[in-house]
Amino acid sequence: MTGASHSSVKRYRELARNPHKNGHERELLLDGPHLLFEARKSGLPIESAAFEQDALADPSIRTLAEQLAGDGADVFIVSRKTLHTMSPVRTPAGAVGIARRAVPTLADALAFPRALIVVAHDVQDPGNVGGIMRTAEAAGATAFVATAATADPFGWKAVRGSMGSALRLPIARGDIEDVLDALRRSGIVTNGLVPHGGDPLFAADFTKPSALVLGSEGPGLSPELLQRVDCCITVPMHRPVESLNVGVAAALVLYEAFRQRG
Repeated sequence: MTGASHSSVKRYRELARNPHKNGHERELLLDGPHLLFEARKSGLPIESAAFEQDALADPSIRTLAEQLAGDGADVFIVSRKTLHTMSPVRTPAGAVGIARRAVPTLADALAFPRALIVVAHDVQDPGNVGGIMRTAEAAGATAFVATAATADPFGWKAVRGSMGSALRLPIARGDIEDVLDALRRSGIVTNGLVPHGGDPLFAADFTKPSALVLGSEGPGLSPELLQRVDCCITVPMHRPVESLNVGVAAALVLYEAFRQRG
């Protein structure tokens, strides 16, 4: 375990600004020991990791650093100042690393039995994207699909917001028209989430292969897209509340699906 070189520091900074995108694999910038631990537990290859010297006073963090070094990762011991330079967050949590994960094709992401797919269309806040991915994994969703202007689900903010779910949940990207066509060909029922006017959530049937289609934080799904889904569902709300945060609404729907699926 050694100190980080200038080129290593620069690589972390560049990855935070411009994530490397390969069609079948993504590099993930992981902030904090928790994400490094989750990545290792999930079997993802970890290329390198940097630990602040003082953080190694924690036995669990020191063990993690030793395990990563034993796995063949480049492990750096750095000053607090250097870690601040390498980490994308304002207050680093003592460690940062780079891992790789495979990216499934859309066809592979939809191929799971008893599919429960979350499709995020134009969900632009990476915190929302990360939170939805975490809820999706917790509720038993089989895949997450990002379309159009949805924030990068592999970007460091979304990965951090997912608390590790982005390391495990099958995640694909695609054009919304192609995604809807693929869902229909796969026999997966598409449910568009709308703030009002849809079928009541508790009347929906999620026991069959299903997809939940979420729109952007502001306008939601367009009328044109709503004409292409199989049905629209609405979370019941007392007035005067007219809408919910997209992540909260998604959680309510996903846990109703979880309840129905036992």
